[in-house]
Formats: sequence, C-alpha cells, structure tokens
Amino acid sequence: MPDPALEDFSVGDVIVGEPLTVTRDAIVGFATAFDFQPFHIDETAAETTFAGRLIGSGWHTAALGMRLLQQGPFQGGSSLGAPGIDELRWLAPVLPGDALTLTFRVVGLRDSATKPGLGFVTAEVALDNQRAETVLTQRFTFMLARRGTDPLPPRPVAIGEPGPVTEPDDAEILPFLRDAEIGAVRELGAYAFTAEAIVAFARAYDPQAFHLDPEVAKRSHFGGLCASGWHTAAAYMNRMLTTRARDAAYTAARGPVPEAGPSPGFKNLRWLKPVYAGDTVRFSARLTDKRASASRPGWGLAFARNTGVNQRGEPVFAFDSAVFHRWEP
Repeated sequence: MPDPALEDFSVGDVIVGEPLTVTRDAIVGFATAFDFQPFHIDETAAETTFAGRLIGSGWHTAALGMRLLQQGPFQGGSSLGAPGIDELRWLAPVLPGDALTLTFRVVGLRDSATKPGLGFVTAEVALDNQRAETVLTQRFTFMLARRGTDPLPPRPVAIGEPGPVTEPDDAEILPFLRDAEIGAVRELGAYAFTAEAIVAFARAYDPQAFHLDPEVAKRSHFGGLCASGWHTAAAYMNRMLTTRARDAAYTAARGPVPEAGPSPGFKNLRWLKPVYAGDTVRFSARLTDKRASASRPGWGLAFARNTGVNQRGEPVFAFDSAVFHRWEP
C-alpha cells in the first residue's frame, strides 16, 4: 500500500471507518499480557470491583484505535511516526461484543520548520460503539511527507536482543490516597523489547511497516525495527501492575490493601525516542497531585507523571495520568 502523504489531508476532513468487533477473548488476551486488573480478566472477579463487570482495558481500546486509524485514514500505509497524544479520554467502558467505529477529523496542518517537505497533521479521533456511545476521544499529531520529497536518511541504530532483566524484589506499603505523599516516586522496573514481541504487537494493533518488517524498518528514517508507541505504553502498564502486585502482597501482610480503579484518561503523552528491538526500558511513576472524588464517596483521583528511560539513559516515554484510588479505609 502507498503511504499517506500530507496532500491527502485538509483541515475539516472527516473520515468514518468500518466497525471492528471486540471479542471477550481479545479483551482478556490483551489484559493478560499488559493490564491484568481483575475487571479486565474475569467476569466473577470483576463483580466485586469498581467496574462491576468485565470491561476492556483502556490501553487495549487505544491500541484498537490505532489499528482502525491505520486501516482507515492511513489506507493500510504508514506515517512517519507520531510525537505523542495531547489528551485522551476514556468515556465509557468497552464490553465484550462491542463494535467500535472510528471517526477521524483533521483540525490542523503545518509544515515542519526544520525538515523541508515534511509536515504535521493534528487530528481528533473518537471511537463509538453500536449503542452510539463514545468510548474514547483523543487529540494527537502525526508526521507525513509531501509527495516527491526525498526520504529521510536512516538513523544509525543498534538492533539486537535485550540483555537479561531481573525482577526487583523490593516492596513498599500501598497507602490509601488520603495518606499518599505528593512527590513520592515508585520505580517500576524494566521491560525488554524483543523483535518477536514488537512484531506480534504490531500485527495485532499497529501494522505500520517499521513495526512489522526489519528490512523495511532498516531503510526507513527510524533505521531499524521499533516498537509501536502503544506497545511502549502497554509495557508501562505491565510494569506498573507487576510492581503494584508485589506491593499489595507486602501490604496485605500488614493491613488493608487500598483498591485501585479505572482511569478517566491522560494528557501530554510523548514518545520521545523510538524504542528499538533489543532495548530495555525502565519505568517510574511520581505522584504529582491527588484529590477526593466528589461523585464517588470513598474514592479519589491520583495524578502522576510517568516516565520511561532506555538502557542508555535516554528518556523515551512520558505521560501524565489520572487514576481512581480508594481515598481512605
């Protein structure tokens, strides 16, 4: 498929895609790998949680949005990458059997100030289910070339197998949000990106050529096979929940464990550098603010700055999250 060009889009364009049905197996499969909270894994376990029923991971919904974007507005081709997401909101849960339809609206176009022949498209995306409920909205920017522009030269990168990763054995008390310390940092450990995992994720959610084909990726401006940005985000979630499970076990031996709930969304997500096959990314989270919920007694919202750094000490990923947590026992 030919890749989309900057000339293919104009401010005001609206593209509506074909629906995609989300199965229970897909919801549980994604959650098992990346977002293994009980309300994404098992119907019975979900009944006693904040969600009350089995629902899809928000990160799964976002990844499916990328799949629909590539199939629809990108027409099966590849962009030149995206610097990040300005804001994403999860507005309604995705349930097994839901059919999601993407609506893509162009709200901005600009030429690159530093790279002649390249430009940026800013778009707003909504995913709606068959009940006419909007389940996700996001505003983001991606890069394209004008037709006839010479391709950017490949970056010099090292592609290989990641080194061994040792699971940390540290553990901390999980405080109720009322007692959590603003500024506290939790190291979340490392996630290794293999070529096989990068390609598998891309096939399911982000089938752009530089995520799928090592030879095509080597010739692209990325210079080598690199992970989908949504794969990096999903890896963060994996590390956050793995660390939380260790902390929860430590806390349970000493007192009550505060429950965590879903997230209404995030802001300022940035993919700062490509994550390549062979990279290992170490994640961390810093609590930046908190507040009691006015609409859900006993709950509050925790705000955090979340970051990822590769094995060379280079920042590759960052975003500002908001997540429901139990405010007090």
